[in-house]
Amino acid sequence: MGGSAARIGWIGCGRMGSAMAKRLVVAGNTVVVTNRTRAKAEPLVKLGAEVVDSPSQLANCDVVFIMVSANSDLLEVTTGLNGLLSDPATAPSIVVDCSTVSTETSAVVREACARRGAEFLAAPVSGNPKVVASGNLTMAVSGTRSAFDQVLPYFNQICKGVTYVGEDEVARLVKICHNMMLGIMTQAMAEITVLAERGGVKRSAWLEFLNNSVMGSMFSRYKTPAFVNLDFTPTFTPVLLRKDFDLGMAAAYKLDVPMPVSALCTEIVKSSIGAGYVDQDFAVLLLEAARGAGLTMESESIAVDDGLGGPST
Repeated sequence: MGGSAARIGWIGCGRMGSAMAKRLVVAGNTVVVTNRTRAKAEPLVKLGAEVVDSPSQLANCDVVFIMVSANSDLLEVTTGLNGLLSDPATAPSIVVDCSTVSTETSAVVREACARRGAEFLAAPVSGNPKVVASGNLTMAVSGTRSAFDQVLPYFNQICKGVTYVGEDEVARLVKICHNMMLGIMTQAMAEITVLAERGGVKRSAWLEFLNNSVMGSMFSRYKTPAFVNLDFTPTFTPVLLRKDFDLGMAAAYKLDVPMPVSALCTEIVKSSIGAGYVDQDFAVLLLEAARGAGLTMESESIAVDDGLGGPST
């Protein structure tokens, strides 16, 4: 499998799904897309994709990717009425789910695929539409190694880095661990940034130093514009972060792993939600850290390089 001869299906054309599917279309693949709201799929048609009305119409594709919002959505587009697996006689060779869903839901869909003779890969991603567009998306994948190897050429067209992490649903745990790390790193970055500013250092100066040091990272650079200019346009909200902390702490309890720092960050994220930060980006942890220090922050209103292809203001 691989190359323009294969027929690729795509379910879910929201902001993230569209950005990912676009990379497959632009790479020259034959891509057929569907979305609950058809209008959201139309921009991909202009690039060369075909649009159909329901997931069931993708059952004759070689590989079908899915990017939807929740557990219920994944079940609807796979096992529901007019779902991808609704025809007992026809199914794709491989189904790839890139959504962030529970291990339990993933296992249900894997079993449903197996009954239709289809392979299932759990392939949650790390990034947002801007990260996708810049070519820096990363992905963890679990399932059979043979299915992974067949889809790898397409993964490489979508992502900068794709990692095979094992069988069954372990990629879901990888994604939860990743998002817990995001929260912990952001909380640490927020606290130290407040300390620097409280001591008379401009946030932009401190963060420039951090990003140029061995402690800097693609993530710290990417979050710097939000910290400097207090732009909390959401990429990932505290509500979603809390969900992943809860899942991670449940896994830690089940596996007998002490996680005192994660437990504290879980409570801090819950507190930020209680303070009313539900629709903003989780970088608002900076404001909560500042509030605890009695510090009122103001935007520096300057252009800052986010590391993804140009300055952000």
